[in-house]
Amino acid sequence: MSSSPSDPHRVVALVLPGVIAFDLAIAAQAFGHQEQADLYRFDVCAPHPGHVATQSPFTIDVASGLEALERADTIVVPGFRPLVDPPREVLEALRAAYARGARIASVCIGAFALAATGLLDGHVATTHWREAAEFRRRFPAVRLNPDVLYVDNGRLLTSAGLSAGIDLCLHMIRQDHGAAAASRVARYLVVAAHRPGGQAQFASQVSEDDGLSATFGWMVGEMHRPLTVAQMARHAGMPERSFARKFRARTDMTPMRWLATQRLLEAQRLLESTPLPVEDIAERTGLGTAANLRLHMARELGTTPTAYRKSRAAGEPLRAS
Repeated sequence: MSSSPSDPHRVVALVLPGVIAFDLAIAAQAFGHQEQADLYRFDVCAPHPGHVATQSPFTIDVASGLEALERADTIVVPGFRPLVDPPREVLEALRAAYARGARIASVCIGAFALAATGLLDGHVATTHWREAAEFRRRFPAVRLNPDVLYVDNGRLLTSAGLSAGIDLCLHMIRQDHGAAAASRVARYLVVAAHRPGGQAQFASQVSEDDGLSATFGWMVGEMHRPLTVAQMARHAGMPERSFARKFRARTDMTPMRWLATQRLLEAQRLLESTPLPVEDIAERTGLGTAANLRLHMARELGTTPTAYRKSRAAGEPLRAS
């Protein structure tokens, strides 16, 4: 899903009746602002074009129908009420878009629409914590984690309530165009470009804490050290097997896989934003050697540290291998 000034990445927000205006505004500001015109082309569609009711005391006028999803590189599904399953034609359009390679992201309780397609079955997802019980009841095949800001399953992404949608949109911009582009949008929105915690971002606990939250932050802060699962479990104050089981339930990853992901994300940030030698970046992120960093980047991103740095400096989008 690359883009260029002549062919911007196409983002379409799917507006369902009773759309939450704030959720829609997040996507519009992140992808539709005039300063983003060289990177993204933003549009809005609805099952039935025309005046669409919102949860606020106004309607919005939507010109495009579901055919807009056929041209979308990314589809954003804002939250809506009442939380009824969308019409069959909406679900079929979302499934068809995903099948042809589109990325689909839900904001807040928009996850209910995405889950209704069946695409989230077997995956970890999140939504607004107040609707967690209802989500679990209706979609038992989805592994819900209401305590994270967002979950990235590749081409299926979900965010938690309200402002967590900003974190998700910035995450997608960072994926598409690097840290500098995401930071530019964050400055415009007057928010942090990347909240502490890396890819598995954790919100303040609203239910009983399982003892892992502090350990996530500790792992990121200590990533330069050769951490072991035993050390992580000791920090969390639980047996190693219990720690590994709870960790996977929260992140859909093993502890070492999650840590490797955080190290690679930090290495990408340093390659983009500093002139540090590759050897120093490898050491700072706990990857050890330049050779090991090259191995990780080749396997996960299909590129080398030097090529990655050059491409981001030139403003090129990151392409999957």
